[in-house]
Amino acid sequence: MLRVGVLAGGGGTNLQAIIDAGEAGKLGGAEVAFVLSDKPDAYALERAKKHGIKTIVVDKKQLGDSFEAELIKAIDAEKPDLIVLAGLMIMIPAQLCRSYKNRIINIHPALIPSFCGKGYYGLRVHEAALKKGVRVTGATVHFVDEIYDNGPIILQRAVEVKDGDTPEVLQRRVMEQAEWQILPEAIKLIAEGRVEVEDGVVRIRDLS
Repeated sequence: MLRVGVLAGGGGTNLQAIIDAGEAGKLGGAEVAFVLSDKPDAYALERAKKHGIKTIVVDKKQLGDSFEAELIKAIDAEKPDLIVLAGLMIMIPAQLCRSYKNRIINIHPALIPSFCGKGYYGLRVHEAALKKGVRVTGATVHFVDEIYDNGPIILQRAVEVKDGDTPEVLQRRVMEQAEWQILPEAIKLIAEGRVEVEDGVVRIRDLS
């Protein structure tokens, strides 16, 4: 069983997609062992509790300069096989990136390398896509390294941009048609041992 730790800081819609996939037997032997948030009032924690999943709070506001050390300590204590970033709006400490190399994944609401990097998160991503006038956007699941949105890409899915879209409408479509689909799928592929990284590029093995 692949022990998954989900790090979430907001509403937890991607977390819910993972939980739903697990309960439907679609995570390939992975299970969410804990959900950690840097905000004690994050609704993601309530979602976890409703499904009997352990919750952990490492309060960034309260801890201040000791936050990174406490975050690393809390994660190491759980010994996760895979860490999933699902809305935790922080730069992952370099020490964690090194300790869990190719074992931390993130979901980004655009087709990397478009609309990514520092400052591109949440509605800002969709605002930038609409301002640029792109006709196709989407979402990307990638491994996390020490640079924002930079690690090897695991999965991407394209989503149409429609006339009259607002950032909010586009955000919802990207969630429904891409994020909530490919994040559980990536976890399943990793749990099945099908994801390999060679020279910074992901190869997905076919087990058929």
